[in-house]
Amino acid sequence: MKIEYPAIFDPADEGGYTITFPDFPEAISEGDTLEEANYNAIEVLDLTLKSRMEDNEIIPLPHSESGANVHMIAPDVNIQAALLVKLNRGEKKFSDLARTLGTSWPAVSRLEDPKHWPSLRQLDKIAAALGKRLVLSLE
Repeated sequence: MKIEYPAIFDPADEGGYTITFPDFPEAISEGDTLEEANYNAIEVLDLTLKSRMEDNEIIPLPHSESGANVHMIAPDVNIQAALLVKLNRGEKKFSDLARTLGTSWPAVSRLEDPKHWPSLRQLDKIAAALGKRLVLSLE
């Protein structure tokens, strides 16, 4: 599962871009250049996802959107990892996964913390415990 959310970069009358996310009405930013707008889009998406995860709010799955002003934005890697674990865990309890992995439930629950930087070994183990396979890519 690839986590990228559509962002709409609307050219502003005074120059630059206004950035909005259809999936997150509270995520709004701007940038004077396309490069700055892209950087700010990642930053506002990261803050929005962290906030929603910390407040245990619903995080929608990314939907596809097309158009000339649509850019697909991926959050930072630690947020992606936490979100992937959360989305794939479903209704499985931390305690059940901890037993499967031979660790404690706090160690498993940290994998859903967007401030935690899991190791590749931890991600590979949790993926296997969830019946998934860890796949990496550089873009």
